[in-house]
Amino acid sequence: HCSWERGRLVLSDRPFPGASARLPLQRPPFCPFAALDQQPPGAELLLPTDRGVELGVAIILQSSDQTVLLTRRTSTLQVSPNIWVPPGGHVALEEELLDGGLRELREECGLQLPPGRFSWIPLGLWEAAYPPRLSWGLPKHHHIVLYLLVVSQESQQQLQARIQANPQEVSALLWLGADVAAAVAASEAEDGSQTPAPPARDLPPSVPAIQVEDDGRGRPLVLPTSTLLQTTPTTAEDRERVSTGTKFALGLWLQRAGRY
Repeated sequence: HCSWERGRLVLSDRPFPGASARLPLQRPPFCPFAALDQQPPGAELLLPTDRGVELGVAIILQSSDQTVLLTRRTSTLQVSPNIWVPPGGHVALEEELLDGGLRELREECGLQLPPGRFSWIPLGLWEAAYPPRLSWGLPKHHHIVLYLLVVSQESQQQLQARIQANPQEVSALLWLGADVAAAVAASEAEDGSQTPAPPARDLPPSVPAIQVEDDGRGRPLVLPTSTLLQTTPTTAEDRERVSTGTKFALGLWLQRAGRY
């Protein structure tokens, strides 16, 4: 059973292990559905009628040395190409949420976590639309994404050694530490404007990443930190950046770690 209470989704019958039954639910201030609610009466806007709100799950995978995994979606994907996100996707009918997230982790990154070698807890819910702004066009996709924090007992190096990324879905990946993650989480202004708070001065100019080649092999990639701090543009432009929902989830991860 679930219900709404003060802007939060309340799960009352089966709370997640080790978590409060209340999860934060947010959406970006520029959410196109919020903008549509403000359209003048009589405005004719033809939204898709063959799609409802779909449920997605994303895994914030934390290594034992306190880094989290992000992947860059390929440029050929129809939804959110070139965007940095955690592994995740749709939840199948009657599939457990954790099982769905771990399945997506296997399908996208070839990474299977050994049973008993990780713990997990839900972080929060995010309402996502694509295109992300009404100025890009009418939304064609509408999701509620549940972010799950999965804490592995393995180090970043151990996990990375087993990753075999799917080049049809993932074009690059990186492990993000808390300091850079904090700057990324704060890089989108809360009101959706293009003037977020300036990043910390001691950030590195670049972060190490791995480019995924067409054959699935990886090669070192030096990614400018500024790329991760890009905000959602007002015009239809799939600029490489971290998704707004991912920034929300990173903020929740850092709050749990007492770093944000």
